[in-house]
Amino acid sequence: MSAATMQSACALCGAADHRLRFRDGPFSVVACPGCDLTYVTPRLIDEQLIERVYDELYWSSPVARERGYTDYAGDEALYLRTFERRADRLAPHLPAVGRVLDVGCAAGYFLRVMRDRGWQVHGVEPSASIRRVAEEALGSEALHAGPLDDAALEPESFDLVTLWDVIEHLPDPVGTLRQAAALLRPGGRLLVETQNVGSLFARLLGRRWQHYKHAEHLWHFNRRTLAEALARAGLSELVMTSRHAGKYVSAGFVRERIGRFGSLGTTLAAPLGLLGERSCYINPGDELIAIAKRD
Repeated sequence: MSAATMQSACALCGAADHRLRFRDGPFSVVACPGCDLTYVTPRLIDEQLIERVYDELYWSSPVARERGYTDYAGDEALYLRTFERRADRLAPHLPAVGRVLDVGCAAGYFLRVMRDRGWQVHGVEPSASIRRVAEEALGSEALHAGPLDDAALEPESFDLVTLWDVIEHLPDPVGTLRQAAALLRPGGRLLVETQNVGSLFARLLGRRWQHYKHAEHLWHFNRRTLAEALARAGLSELVMTSRHAGKYVSAGFVRERIGRFGSLGTTLAAPLGLLGERSCYINPGDELIAIAKRD
């Protein structure tokens, strides 16, 4: 085993014992027998995650089916459309306007949408290569360069804190949720999106599920374990749904994901090349959006 890796314990209940779901190279995907959280072991130690996983190639990856994104910055228009749609659909469950913090904001696409709707926007992003894109659009004063736990943010100063596709990447997801909750004003909202390992799509695909990217996706939540994580952070769940968790994607994205199924998948996906740069909205129901409240 590499000196840069460590055996994982359950992030929810701390149990070290687990039951094996499957092995994939040096990684094992396991489930906690106590709380049912699915996770990866071993994993990189905390100090190595940003350096070894979230480098320049993560955001422009030649092997996106295994790590990162094919062209995160190049898909700007698709992300903006996705967040516009989500903001519209989720508005009834969120404050009308106020201060928003996006943890793991990447290129700042969600914050751009919220800024244009009148919100005061702030972001946290430790990956320098993608944070530069957010700084160009939002200004460096709106961004914290580093993790949430070393950001100088005033407690109880935000109306909304969001974590879009973030908690599955974090060494301590419950600890981060607690920190985020402390930043909310009483009655403020916390929004989390993450993949749902208990979804029908995930169960049908098994180990070929596209969200099994072992170096980056450390934890795989389902409805019950996500609800437990929110409760352990002192938050009251209001909404949990997969209904609005879809996204706009390019034909190339669909082709790449189908390619996970090997040569047959690549052959079946080949006609998608005829669609060029066209995009579509997809929602296979394997991601969850949860909105919780600080009492």
